[in-house]
Amino acid sequence: MTTTLITGANKGLGFEAARRLLAAGHTVYAGARDAERGRAAAERLGARFVLLDVTDDASVAAAAKAIEAEGGLDVLVNNAGVEPRKADGGFVPFAEVTADSVRAVFETNVFGQVRTLQAFLPLLERSTAPVVVNVSSGLSLTRELADPESPTRFYPDLAYPSSKAAVNMLTVQYAKAFPGVRINAVDPGFTATDLNHHAGTQTVEEGTEAIVRLAQIGADGPTGGFFDANGPLGW
Repeated sequence: MTTTLITGANKGLGFEAARRLLAAGHTVYAGARDAERGRAAAERLGARFVLLDVTDDASVAAAAKAIEAEGGLDVLVNNAGVEPRKADGGFVPFAEVTADSVRAVFETNVFGQVRTLQAFLPLLERSTAPVVVNVSSGLSLTRELADPESPTRFYPDLAYPSSKAAVNMLTVQYAKAFPGVRINAVDPGFTATDLNHHAGTQTVEEGTEAIVRLAQIGADGPTGGFFDANGPLGW
């Protein structure tokens, strides 16, 4: 039986990935920072709930200890993420961006993944087929945002694409440092979720295609790569 932890699993991509992996036979821990919402989501899914705030060292350590006590972990899906938006769904103008506002995004999207990986790697290394899936974004690709012909060039935020570019780099570096663990990044695509005020053009089922596929690779699967629903992507 494969045991999987998904962070930010109470809604959106995390919830749908949990649903699909449960259907595929995984035992799934639905991680969420809000206990009430997390438990409700886990109950709807038939998953196990674990309180996990990726921005808090003690919370992540407690989650790792709890999952270790219940038998360990095979797959970690680093899904929890934030995008800075105004209350009306609009982007924060560059003139209003501060170092603190960028740091807040990195705290979840980048440092949260590092914090979670560091805490769970000892458990993963005991698995016979350990896997890590880091949820990144097509907006991480500098070449696309710099290309006048690219449809993503318009994207006006600073913190979010920068944080996802950092996720790509930590994926490559972790994969080299831990060759026994299959560690990859995925681009879900422009999916309608709360993150983007449901402006996305894909369903959550479409958006979780790469996540679910990479979460199910075996010990001989790829590592240190970037994938979307159609296959490998160039960094």
